[in-house]
Amino acid sequence: MISTTERKRLAGRGRGFLRWTQGLFLIVGILALSYVAVTLLHARFYQEVANNTLDRQMRSEVQHNAGLPRAAVKEGDVLGRIEIPRLGMSVAILEGTTSRTLRLGAGHIEGTALPGEPGNIGIAGHRDTYFRELKDIRESDEIRIQTATGLTRYEVDWVQITAPGDTAILAPSAKPAITLVTCYPFHFIGAAPERYVVHAHTK
Repeated sequence: MISTTERKRLAGRGRGFLRWTQGLFLIVGILALSYVAVTLLHARFYQEVANNTLDRQMRSEVQHNAGLPRAAVKEGDVLGRIEIPRLGMSVAILEGTTSRTLRLGAGHIEGTALPGEPGNIGIAGHRDTYFRELKDIRESDEIRIQTATGLTRYEVDWVQITAPGDTAILAPSAKPAITLVTCYPFHFIGAAPERYVVHAHTK
């Protein structure tokens, strides 16, 4: 049989452990929120940098037209900007789809046509940041791609849900087209099991 003194001692230990656990959770929560805030601020700042880079590219395009060779693109290079006016969406397009690149903007999928060039342009983005608004996209919505060489307008012709390994959606196209890819479902926690695909053709 446990004495009154022993019960009080155990109760005190329990309260101390509870306070310690609450403090630990509070610290973890603050650190997690701080990380998210810093990440979002960095991404927003980078979008400004990317827009300025694109503006410089557009100003220097006259030199390229004069015959100067173009440098090969590398991971993280700014390729342009994608805009969907009805959704109020505007985000820089960067080369590649590494985790770091997709934290900073939308990523051009390697092996597909480059923005501003003929063919099927594949662009990926995170469903919880830059491509979240795609959940509200509709057929016939306008998508704009601005590059150093000009502005191309596309019209959405279909939206579908597919498996992560479905590479047919990125198949080359004889006509100018764009394919946007993000994870699905949009509010799924963890690694999403499917892909949300938006396809559009030039207007």
